[in-house]
Amino acid sequence: MQLQVTGDSFVHYFAYGSNMNRTQMQRRCPLSNFVCVARLADYQFGITRHSRLRDCGTANVFPGPGKEVWGVVYEVSDSELLILDRFEDGYRRAIMPVYALGDGVQPLDALIYIAEIEVNVPLPNSEYKRLIVEGAKHWQLPGAYIATLESLQAAVDR
Repeated sequence: MQLQVTGDSFVHYFAYGSNMNRTQMQRRCPLSNFVCVARLADYQFGITRHSRLRDCGTANVFPGPGKEVWGVVYEVSDSELLILDRFEDGYRRAIMPVYALGDGVQPLDALIYIAEIEVNVPLPNSEYKRLIVEGAKHWQLPGAYIATLESLQAAVDR
C-alpha cells in the first residue's frame, strides 16, 4: 500500500529484526514514522541468513503454519527504501499482509525483506541480538515473544 506525501511516495515496511531498534532505524531512515506493532501470520522467525556486512547470523522469516512473527510497521519513503536495500543485502522485497496489535482482523499490506534460508549460518553477535531485543522492548511487543528473542543464543564477543 502506497501513501502519497509531499511528492515522495511512502510504503508500509514491516521490520522484524534489528530495524525494530528505533535508534538504528532513525539513523538509517530519518523520515520514517512508526505506524504500529504488528504480526505476520503463518511465518516464523529464525537466524537463517549469514550477513556479510555484520559477519554474523541475522534474522529472517519463513513459512510456519500456525506460527507468527511480531515486528514493527514503519512508514518509509521510496528514497529511504533504497538506503534500506543496501543494508538488506541478500534479501528480496515482498509485500505481505500483517495484522496490527489490537486489531488483528484487518490486514495491512507491508513490504518485508525475506532471504533464502542458508545452511551453516553463524550465531548472531551480541550487538545484533541487543538491537533486536531493545527494539522489541521499546515497542512493547508481546512478552512471550520478547522472551523468545531474549533466549536467542549469541556468539561470544571476541
